[in-house]
Amino acid sequence: MSSPENIIPQLVTELLGQEAPMPYDLLLLADPSTDMINTYISGSYVYIALLEKARVGVYVLLPLDNEKIEVKNIAVHEAWQGRGIGKYLLQDAAAKARSLGFTTLVIGTGNSSVAQLYLYQRSGFDITAIHRNFFIEHYATPIYENGIQCKHMIMLEKQL
Repeated sequence: MSSPENIIPQLVTELLGQEAPMPYDLLLLADPSTDMINTYISGSYVYIALLEKARVGVYVLLPLDNEKIEVKNIAVHEAWQGRGIGKYLLQDAAAKARSLGFTTLVIGTGNSSVAQLYLYQRSGFDITAIHRNFFIEHYATPIYENGIQCKHMIMLEKQL
């Protein structure tokens, strides 16, 4: 396994072209519903993380208004997890959002997403809201992570 300092300088993020196929294999790692992904993908900026020519990650930015933009999906290919790529993608998303003129970056995750909550808070995000029973009401199949049922959407924000 390569160390993060060997991988991160080689990572490149590119805006997915309109004709390019949607990387559902990566998107489904963070959101298990193609139907839900399709509700937010239109009107979003989809960025692919490339290591040489391999697609190792993805994130999706959806403008909410003139000031706020939300990371609707962020995922790292399973073979590349644990190497700092997620942290890099989060930093890159903030930089891209700032360059697009947004002042606030929003992200949501499930109550059972312990590692993600840790990463987001360590990256400067603050919890701003909890949407109770979001995953129960919007997903047909129960979701479990870390032995915990994913029920509630925890929303976090970071000023850019």
